[in-house]
Amino acid sequence: MNLARRLLIGVPYLWLFALFLVPFLIVLKISMSDYAISIPPYTPTLDLSEGWAGFRVFWAALDFENYVFLTSDDLYWKAYLSSLQIAALATFFTLLIGFPIAYAMANAPDEWRPSLMMLVILPFWTSFLIRVYAWIGILSNEGFLNQILMWTGLVSEPLVILNTNTAVYIGIVYTYLPFMILPIYSTLEKLDGSLLEAAQDLGCTKIGAFWSVTVHLAKPGVIAGCFLVFIPALGEFVIPSLLGGSKTLMIGKVLWEEFFSNRDWPVASAVAIILLLILIIPIVLFQRNEQKQREADQ
Repeated sequence: MNLARRLLIGVPYLWLFALFLVPFLIVLKISMSDYAISIPPYTPTLDLSEGWAGFRVFWAALDFENYVFLTSDDLYWKAYLSSLQIAALATFFTLLIGFPIAYAMANAPDEWRPSLMMLVILPFWTSFLIRVYAWIGILSNEGFLNQILMWTGLVSEPLVILNTNTAVYIGIVYTYLPFMILPIYSTLEKLDGSLLEAAQDLGCTKIGAFWSVTVHLAKPGVIAGCFLVFIPALGEFVIPSLLGGSKTLMIGKVLWEEFFSNRDWPVASAVAIILLLILIIPIVLFQRNEQKQREADQ
């Protein structure tokens, strides 16, 4: 392997080392520290300036007190379970909406597809925070949605949507819908229409052919889209804070409160490490799915 190829391969590894491994080790180090009223608000158990002596002291005093504390307070495991539930349901709803849109785009005339693609990615041209704030005006008691419902006579009084889990689901589905549509569309666009005709010639109904051929061949895009929605939704902070209110319990909100409200950096770092370990599972599954898809394409 020549030097140029080694440098080319080394760039992504260097990127991961600088922007993932190093921050992870810093957070892990803080999670092993003790809380203190100081700046920064913790007393490190590992002092790198002392060299190997510092490592020996660290190993001698090593404990998992902050991680044990997470198991003693039900707030944290309830937040993890609530986040998993909200992220999973939001991913399911996103799939229900995103698959028909991607299917319609894949079957649209060729000259329409660039415009449809632009409409899908158009929300990215606006700040994420501004888009979430816009939903506050839509979902509030005097918001646009309630005004439409009352004007049409569907409801007699405003619906309470804002500051509920329903608003969180709406916000997550709206925000991450393009991440579901694009990989499914990329898969369906390559679908050979003659396979559907062959399935019908062999006795399948249109619904059976759709399920056996279209859905089956779109599985790699569906899996990729679900992972791309579920992984960031699990640690989401902005949407539950702005749309969910105080009653919505998600681990991203707990993490923010521990860091900036309670200023308990060691416990907050332990929360972040556990969240990262939970996220590693779908990330590894996603990578394996991508590898299998690449091997199938070769």
